Amino acid sequence: MSIPRLKSYFSLVAALLMLGQVAAAQAEALPDFTSLVEQASPAVVNISTRQKMPQRSVAGNQPDLEGLPPMLREFLERSMPPGSRAPGKGGGGGDRQREAQSLGSGFIISADGYILTNNHVIDGADEIIVRLSDRNELKAKLVGTDPRTDVAVLKIDGKDLPTVKLGNSDKLKVGEWVLAIGSPFGFDHSATKGIVSAKGRSLPNDTYVPFIQTDVAINPGNSGGPLFNMAGEVVGINSQIFTRSGGFMGLSFAIPIDVAMDVANQLKASGKVNRGWLGVVIQEVSKDLAESFGLDKPAGALVAQVLEDGPAAKGGLQVGDVILSANGQPIVMSADLPHLIGNLKDGTKADLEVIRDGKRKTLTVTVGALPDEGQEMGDSAPGVERNSNRLGVSVVDLTAEQKKTLELKGGVVIKDVQDGPAALIGLQPGDVITHLNNQSIASAKNFTDIAKDLPKNRSVSMRVLRQGRASFITFKLAE
Repeated sequence: MSIPRLKSYFSLVAALLMLGQVAAAQAEALPDFTSLVEQASPAVVNISTRQKMPQRSVAGNQPDLEGLPPMLREFLERSMPPGSRAPGKGGGGGDRQREAQSLGSGFIISADGYILTNNHVIDGADEIIVRLSDRNELKAKLVGTDPRTDVAVLKIDGKDLPTVKLGNSDKLKVGEWVLAIGSPFGFDHSATKGIVSAKGRSLPNDTYVPFIQTDVAINPGNSGGPLFNMAGEVVGINSQIFTRSGGFMGLSFAIPIDVAMDVANQLKASGKVNRGWLGVVIQEVSKDLAESFGLDKPAGALVAQVLEDGPAAKGGLQVGDVILSANGQPIVMSADLPHLIGNLKDGTKADLEVIRDGKRKTLTVTVGALPDEGQEMGDSAPGVERNSNRLGVSVVDLTAEQKKTLELKGGVVIKDVQDGPAALIGLQPGDVITHLNNQSIASAKNFTDIAKDLPKNRSVSMRVLRQGRASFITFKLAE
């Protein structure tokens, strides 16, 4: 072999050895979940429910699908012609009572049989069946539910049952490995892994849960199952996925275990959950709103509405205040505020740092208890018309009855919207304007006077009530 070929040969061998070393190093760096799964799986359960459905007429000569696995039964039922599907045993015709089944997951938190799962897994169920890892099936008693956090507590009869170890979700870090165990599509004890993608996520209609976002593969049936850290501790309850296809798309959300256990302990103790409440409607502080309120950057929770006689009103909070922190904890996004206040008990004090008229001040508010149902504010009716051509909107004074209904001391109602800035920002007839350029509106004339002096090419804020809901919007006048 010539010297050049010999050199090439040794170079190739060296490269292969290096690749082998890199592969070995990468293999060592990847986590091994085998012992975690072996230790944790016995405490993870499958949950199925039965719910009675309205009766319907079914055709004769139908096959008996009762007792088949849920996935196979569903497949066969879909394959059958309409009107021939068999909801119950037997093949005779006539009216029958159907039973809807749902599948989910859960996990045992105490040796005497307390189980955590999602509220939506057992919602509306007439019967709840828990299947343990040894295939033993037990009927479960519903201890309590909390739809606001989507947490439910079940109880089965047993002793010395396997339990999970509970961790601390506050200590989770973005990028940390996590593992989910559950029953996607009915496949018991399926394990999927991923990392923590983000913390403190807020989702629409879920203002009291700072969700853990992961890229762990979660599918229907995983709901209610545990999310583990690498120490084998439960750090969350898998609850929701973001999907456009109905399946996993890389965005999964889990309820932090600290939140879930607080809810569970209250449900076990009293059957209900006590949450702190301020009695305000808040909104996000956008870049334009931050500019209009004199803030250095978009941050905090803007108070768009204060309910009369609520905790915030009694504590001196006002419409237009921007809440920057609560008990020393910063409010970066407006959704941070409900998380923090919701964790406080009725009667406790909350120190709120706010920006008002460009100045910082601290208010101490006694937190109230979150009511079961929110308070609604009434609609408005027209009055005497006045014009403000600069904004392209006609406004009228509120009547005494309207002020009483809306619990307002001043403001104007929009009678008509012409072409101009008002139309561009989406104002509509019937909207009530209570503030313009950080100034409260006393009357239609007052509104016109303030509108005349609005600055050009700078963000201007306006507080609008629509169907009883208040929000701040911003706009700029070019001329």
